[in-house]
Amino acid sequence: MPNTLELVRELILPYGPPGEEGPIRAVVAAQMRRLGYAPETDAKGNLSVTVNGDRPGPSVLVTAHLDEIALMITQIEGDGTIRAAAYGGAYPWKWGEGPMTILARPEPVPAILSFGCIHTNHEKSVVEFARHNPLTFDRAHLFTGMSAAEQAKAGIRPGLRVVLAESRRVVTVMGDFICSYFLDDRADVAVLLMALESLAQSGAEGIGPVTFAATTSEEVGAEGAQYLLRNRPADICVALEIGPRTPEAEFALDAQPTIWVRDGYAAMEAIDGELLTECCSELGQKPHWQYLSRGGSDASCAAQKGLTARPVTLGLPVENSHGYELMHRDAPQELTRLLLAYLRRCAAG
Repeated sequence: MPNTLELVRELILPYGPPGEEGPIRAVVAAQMRRLGYAPETDAKGNLSVTVNGDRPGPSVLVTAHLDEIALMITQIEGDGTIRAAAYGGAYPWKWGEGPMTILARPEPVPAILSFGCIHTNHEKSVVEFARHNPLTFDRAHLFTGMSAAEQAKAGIRPGLRVVLAESRRVVTVMGDFICSYFLDDRADVAVLLMALESLAQSGAEGIGPVTFAATTSEEVGAEGAQYLLRNRPADICVALEIGPRTPEAEFALDAQPTIWVRDGYAAMEAIDGELLTECCSELGQKPHWQYLSRGGSDASCAAQKGLTARPVTLGLPVENSHGYELMHRDAPQELTRLLLAYLRRCAAG
């Protein structure tokens, strides 16, 4: 297993919009096999391995989602102008103009996300609209340098996903901080793999039956985790997520884990708050307890639908969620420690 920074770099690079996570799933599956596991993929595209441990304990599902926010082509106008909409919480002012990739078949097509020139006050210009209104993706277009006929021949059509180009999937290191798009949730996928590595090396003593899953389509409603839980029920669902700094939670951007006490879908059960308090005391951690006024995770979305009894969401403290995200380079190791301690404490009863 590469070190954390190298692993995050490897996981950021592959595309993985909701419903089209194949490239990132292949990378994660290869890492799992390298650790000695035999991952399974279900019909929804969730990738999972099960560790049985040596305790009966409650059944637990641990998730980190594979997918990333993206765009989807909505319309191709007569002159070939391509329109797109946000697919999973993408905002124009978070991405700006720049290189994109249209996931066409048989080959991806490069494109530029464009909003037009600013040197005008004309009422039909995007810039004049944006001076007075929130900017939305329906005001943008995708430039390919191709005619409408060439675009059609290249397989470009409504419904295709559009992702940030490879040239923008660059991890920047600034002192103690790692900065990149899609730390949500690729940095948590790294945590999931690090936990599996620890169990492979030291054995699964002290834990009960745990399924580790890299899930699909979380950014559009936690569809993958809900599908998985309907087919493989679990008493506890632990979602590995980000802990976004907000006005309600202005904690330090350090390595200490965040613990979601409630989000827009469900609240953590009191028993899990107590177990996590005990774990943090044992580990010498000072977690950031976080109440989110907006947001959700695999765990909370599933709990709202009655698909798990105990939703737990553990996060990495980040700045700039759904944008160019920043986190402390030691945060993944600390979250891995907390996750493993929590799994053992759950099994202990």
